[in-house]
Amino acid sequence: MSAIVSVAEAKRSRVRLLIGTMLFLVTTVNYAERATLSIAGPAISKELHLDPIAMGYVFSAFGWSYVIAQVPGGWLLDRFGSRLVYAFSIIIWSLFTMMQGWVGFFGAGSALFMLFALRFLVGLAEAPSFPANARIVAAWFPGNERGTASAFFNSGQYFATVLFAPLMGWIAHEFGWRSVFFVMGALGVIMGLVWLKTIHGPKDHPGINEAEFDYIKDGGALVDMDAAKDKVTADSGPSWDQIRQLLGNRMMLGVYIGQYCINTLTYFFLTWFPVYLVKERGLSILQAGFVATLPALCGFIGGVLGGVISDAILRKTNSLTLARKVPIVGGMLLSMSIIACNYVDGQALVVGFMALAFFGKGIGALGWAVVSDTSPKEAGGVSGGLFNTFGNLTSITTPIVIGYILAATGSFNGALLFVGANALVAAVAYLFIVGKIERVQLKTS
Repeated sequence: MSAIVSVAEAKRSRVRLLIGTMLFLVTTVNYAERATLSIAGPAISKELHLDPIAMGYVFSAFGWSYVIAQVPGGWLLDRFGSRLVYAFSIIIWSLFTMMQGWVGFFGAGSALFMLFALRFLVGLAEAPSFPANARIVAAWFPGNERGTASAFFNSGQYFATVLFAPLMGWIAHEFGWRSVFFVMGALGVIMGLVWLKTIHGPKDHPGINEAEFDYIKDGGALVDMDAAKDKVTADSGPSWDQIRQLLGNRMMLGVYIGQYCINTLTYFFLTWFPVYLVKERGLSILQAGFVATLPALCGFIGGVLGGVISDAILRKTNSLTLARKVPIVGGMLLSMSIIACNYVDGQALVVGFMALAFFGKGIGALGWAVVSDTSPKEAGGVSGGLFNTFGNLTSITTPIVIGYILAATGSFNGALLFVGANALVAAVAYLFIVGKIERVQLKTS
């Protein structure tokens, strides 16, 4: 019997692995472009004479539009499919990233306005990205591989720092902060063109064979999700009733709260962490770029490991609830170690506790796997959009709250306590609010 299974596996193509790799690469570029401002931030604030509160609002500009556009972005995905919407998204956000390099040629007031506006436009263009990731995982991966696939693409946010933080730090040091935006924006445009050449739905991909298609379909993949979009009627798309039902679901409410708190750690890392290293710990911008790689590397390892652990628990217990909750709750409790940075002085210990915190955050960052597990087939993009709306409200609140904490106290101690408390709330939400994890069945009127 095992020989027959082995022969069947040998005949099965592995196109879904290419799809997963592309999701990882585009997410890496996505987060690298989000992080451009944090790397260039110390130099920009010095040149434009921006105080912490002003920088907090600039950091938050991305979040305002990113949150506002989540549900419309999800509707575009459900209406036109993931491939084309995502490709346009990548190219447009990359062009706006490049344009941020020009703000230094304006006066201080105009430059501040232009920087806020361009970051706002980047957030608008990036809105469909993660709902699209979740839709593609749901379409291409069977249930027993979905946790690993989701964790793998999500770990691109950490790999972005591992790979690009030293590069961007070096570019800023050698060529000035403007060059960071020019280089990363150009890279994003290239990635958008590569995406168009490599991504297709399961029914349309030229490389998939029947054995792989049957394997993912029989395993629960939603292979028809993006099929025949030319036949979708003009009035198709999500209804307000679908949104109301998702918002009224207790399980989804707990997931939304958890993602908001989990992303607080993400946006601290993407916005204030390099500033923390420079202002609080006395590193240069070049040193900060390299030092940031260790916590990011640990987050990447934790992210991949969290998915592997989750799918292993699922195969052993056949309990989706247990498989997703154990890594999420355990990872969030481990992330609270970020508070320990307030009680140590040595740079090595600070980086060590940060690395431990982001390792835990990586393990627990399975929210997108939960979205792929729970989203109704008829509203996958909208479900992902709602999830990302709640999760990325913290892209607005975290930079601003930390900016006010710094202005009031002159120290990052309160900021790290704020981040650690959010990790605790995320664990509590999954333990006591989420309940059983299962696919939502929408009622039709």
